[in-house]
Amino acid sequence: METSKPKSSSIINDKSKKFAKTFHKVIGLRTATKIASNNGICLLSSHSSFKNDPFNSHNHNNNQKKNQDSASAKARNRALMEAVIAKLFAGVTAIKAAYAELQMAQNPYNNDAIQASDQAVVDELRAISELKRGFFKKELDLSPQVTLMLAEIQEQQSIMKTYEITIKKLEAEVENKDFEIASLKTQLQDCFLLNKSLEKKLNSSGVLSLFENLGFSALNPTHFLQFLHYALRSIRGFVKLMIREMESANWDLEAAVRFIHPHAVFAKPNHKSFAFESFVCLTLFEGFNYPKFMAPLEKQHLHRHSQKLYFEKFKKIRTLSPKQYLTQNPNSSFAKFLKFKYFQLVHAKMECSLFGNLNQRKLVNSGGFPDSSFFVAFAEMAKRVWDLHCLGFSFDENVTVFQVKNNTRFSEVYMESVSQDSVAAGDGELRVGFTVVPGFMIGKTVIQSQVYLSPVGSTAS
Repeated sequence: METSKPKSSSIINDKSKKFAKTFHKVIGLRTATKIASNNGICLLSSHSSFKNDPFNSHNHNNNQKKNQDSASAKARNRALMEAVIAKLFAGVTAIKAAYAELQMAQNPYNNDAIQASDQAVVDELRAISELKRGFFKKELDLSPQVTLMLAEIQEQQSIMKTYEITIKKLEAEVENKDFEIASLKTQLQDCFLLNKSLEKKLNSSGVLSLFENLGFSALNPTHFLQFLHYALRSIRGFVKLMIREMESANWDLEAAVRFIHPHAVFAKPNHKSFAFESFVCLTLFEGFNYPKFMAPLEKQHLHRHSQKLYFEKFKKIRTLSPKQYLTQNPNSSFAKFLKFKYFQLVHAKMECSLFGNLNQRKLVNSGGFPDSSFFVAFAEMAKRVWDLHCLGFSFDENVTVFQVKNNTRFSEVYMESVSQDSVAAGDGELRVGFTVVPGFMIGKTVIQSQVYLSPVGSTAS
């Protein structure tokens, strides 16, 4: 029995090459690069191009078309969503505008406007509800471009309506404020007239009643003291008005006080008003010792006849208002005194800052009488000081005015303190900080000067 021998590997390789050539011809491959066997399955790998394959080209075109359709669908969906959101926001803006209009119609009450705005809110809510239903059921029939344009128009219209309502509301508030201002001005005028009436009654039953039937021969220092207090009430009223005007004009009151009395020390902040009172009093009473507040060219002696003339002037001007007296006596000594003291007390820069112009100054300079509350208060104050001057020159004895120097030791004989707080603030010796109201000497009778006291060793604040 013969044993079969395996065939050589060369023979097998030759047959394999022939089989490969035959396979290449059948499938039409141009170049075979690798033939491998894996569990009986042949795997082919080739660098040949399949571009010219009709089946492959068809599949590629289909994929490209599908990609284009998908991108187009996404773009349409995005545009549709933008249109839906724009329409939603436009509806919300319209609701806000309608609600604002509804609030505006409440005051003053307007039934037609309330119903119209309420219906507008309902219509917009219904439109938003319909938009929601169509969105969830995918039944939106919208043109994105048209919807976007209409939504923008609606939103702009709603915003404009809201602005118009806001403007109307602000205009109504301005009208209410104007009405309140007019009402307050009327109340202020009523209070002013009431105060004038009360002052007139007080004067008729109080200080001025002492002078109704006063005769020239009955004059005594008590009458001068009573009328001095009457004049000081007017001065303090004018000072308060002047401070209010300064505050309204945004003046630095601290700087003004330091300018008037740079070394003054105050026990309380509200005591700084005494500095302004001091400035007004010392300005008004300057020249009080001289006839007509002007130093004569040569020494003069008053005769009994001149004293009676001063007393008659006192009685005449006391019964008239400043405007009445100036109208009747436009070239009188009082008219000159009023003009001079106004220019001396109210500087041009001060008047311009308080009132914004110099019209009042020009009118006073030309002999006119401004109707402002500031000048009316000033004229009344000046009239009382002038009348006190006439009363002083009616006495047989000389009436002189004196001022206490700063840092003078306090003396109860010649001085009185304008504030008890300033006295209580000093533990030791008190000295005069400044003179508020000058004192007077009628012969040997002393009418005390009113001073503001400061403790020794204190520093300016």
